[in-house]
Amino acid sequence: MQKSPTSQPAAALDNRQLDLPLFAEPGSTSSSPSPSAPSSGTSQDAPAGQQPAAPLAPDGSKLRSLTIGARTLHYVLKRSARRSIGFAIDSTGLTITAPRWVTLADIETAITEKQRWIFTKLIEWQTRVEQRALPKVDWKDGAEVPYLGQPVRVKLGAPQGMLAFSADDAALQVPLPLQADPQQIKDRVQGWLQGEAKRLFGERLAIYAEKLGVNYRAYALSSAATRWGSCSSDGKIRLNWRLIHFPISIIDYVVAHELAHLREMNHSPRFWQTVESIFPEFREARQTLKSHPPELLPTL
Repeated sequence: MQKSPTSQPAAALDNRQLDLPLFAEPGSTSSSPSPSAPSSGTSQDAPAGQQPAAPLAPDGSKLRSLTIGARTLHYVLKRSARRSIGFAIDSTGLTITAPRWVTLADIETAITEKQRWIFTKLIEWQTRVEQRALPKVDWKDGAEVPYLGQPVRVKLGAPQGMLAFSADDAALQVPLPLQADPQQIKDRVQGWLQGEAKRLFGERLAIYAEKLGVNYRAYALSSAATRWGSCSSDGKIRLNWRLIHFPISIIDYVVAHELAHLREMNHSPRFWQTVESIFPEFREARQTLKSHPPELLPTL
């Protein structure tokens, strides 16, 4: 989920994690196209037993709904000490974070003013979710999976019982019989991809940590559904193993992004300057990651 940058100093962010979201540009979600003219809306809590468009937040935040014209918008409302109303949209729907002193009427007015942007983004996310659910690997001899931006073909019946990757013909030799169960093939290939991710990400972290002059405390792979990476204030970094599907430049951007949080636990201008100091091409990579078609990530 995209979040507005925080203005808190790093010292006040103990045990926080700054995350790089899937298919989203870091920074504030408040920026949007010019809103359409406000229209009246009716607000209501979701009735008991109703299946909401967006689930309740993990922290139990209230699910509300607002009728705008012929459409009903469901959203999660969170209260915080922030100074302005923030809008965040991801695969779970719309989340609004508002100051505790802002009235519900003010929040509804802000929603109405941004309705065009909100509904556009919700449709975009729904499309992404649907597209992402479509591609599935047919786990058999000849199946293809993306690896570092290029398709790799699975070849069953590897000689000498060894799993081996050949860069020359972009093939992964898997020591399983041609009649192997699809789940067996999937497990072996996914295990190889995760092993490659662990090895390669570790190498890239070492390179960029040295460039930046920082040390991270620990590193692990994640299988997060909505995060490419995260960095906690105590120096623990997690990187989504599915980044192994992308070209090395995209991996390097995420690595540089998370390492930069060891200097700046926010997404302030100083943070982006830090990223740029070790990865000057970050704007292009960030845009590629933001607009990368979800269908290039197969359902594994």
